[in-house]
This record gives sequence, C-alpha cells and structure tokens, in this order.
Amino acid sequence: MKSDNEMIEVATAFCRLIESVDEADSSWLHQLAGLLPRLHAAVDALRGHDADPFCLVNTDLDTRFEIYSRLRDQLGTKDSYWMEFDVALDGQSMTGSLADDLTDIYCDLKTGLSILDEEPNLALDNWRSSYKIHWGQHLVDASRHLYELDTRKQLSS
Repeated sequence: MKSDNEMIEVATAFCRLIESVDEADSSWLHQLAGLLPRLHAAVDALRGHDADPFCLVNTDLDTRFEIYSRLRDQLGTKDSYWMEFDVALDGQSMTGSLADDLTDIYCDLKTGLSILDEEPNLALDNWRSSYKIHWGQHLVDASRHLYELDTRKQLSS
C-alpha cells in the first residue's frame, strides 16, 4: 500500500537523521522540522483500523541513554522547553526535552524497522499502536518546540 511505503520511507529517514546527528551539519534541525509533519501524516494514514493497544519494546536502556545524551549535547540550550503546566519562572524548571521526544520517537520507529523484513504487518501494527499510546505526544511536543525555535530564528546553530 502507498501509506505503508510512505511510513517506511519516513521512519527510515527519521532514524537515519537521528543516527547521523554527530556528523550532520547545522541544518539537521531544519530537516527534522520538515520531516515531523510527514511522519505525522504517514502514521495517520496507517490508522485505517485500530490496532490492539500493544507496544513492542526493543531498545536497551544503555542504547536509549546514549542516543538521548548525544542529542542533548547537540541541542544544548535548544533542548529544554516549557510544557503548558510549567509554572516556575527559572529556566531550571523547564520539563520538556526535545532530546527526550526525539529519542522516544526514534526508539519506537527503530523497533518497527528492526522487524519490518520478517514481519511487516507486525511492524505496521506496532507503529500504529505505539503512536497512539506513546510517541504521538512526543511528536506533537517536538513539532511545537521546533516551530517555536523557527519563529525565533533559532533552528540553525
């Protein structure tokens, strides 16, 4: 199906971008800002029927922490953002983290990609359900934060 192929293409592009952040030039956030709406549209197109609420977990915590740490280092001051319920006036109390959002999206997409060749339907079902119960909110939060950075002309280093 066309929607399946688009989801696979966008998931692959997202994971490759995250994996290459160390070598990426300063335009990686612009690329990411363009990729997230495509990812949202692709996963939405998969949601023709509700999958059972399950989520395969295939990332060890050491790997997840390494990805998060690398992204956080690359983002620097662009990582933290205010959540709507944050009330403190100091920057220390920001609870949103773009690195965390991207890491969670990456791990869920990578899990699907790791089983795609052997079990394509399971990979697609996992993306549908894990989006709904986990990384969908991260996608919305990351998109919102990237929009804020863009409006302040802070996407580039």
